[in-house]
Amino acid sequence: MPVIDQVSNDYLDDVTFLAVAGRGGLGATQERAGMLFSDNLLWGLDDSIWDLYGIPGQPASVLITDGVIVDLWFGEVGEQALRNRLDNLV
Repeated sequence: MPVIDQVSNDYLDDVTFLAVAGRGGLGATQERAGMLFSDNLLWGLDDSIWDLYGIPGQPASVLITDGVIVDLWFGEVGEQALRNRLDNLV
């Protein structure tokens, strides 16, 4: 998440970043979110979203535009790889 938070600064005008937490309590999730990222990322706690997109666990990322999934990956990616994927999105 720190890489996403860092990179998000350069895409805030074009991309909405949403972190979906799950499989944990609200208190622990809020604490962890405060440690992992800034206000650049919106976040919510909703286990149903994981199933909706077929996400078995963290970390996972999904890029969606106009309601269509254009990229999905499991695991962490480096800064340049993330920038490349976001550049392809916008």
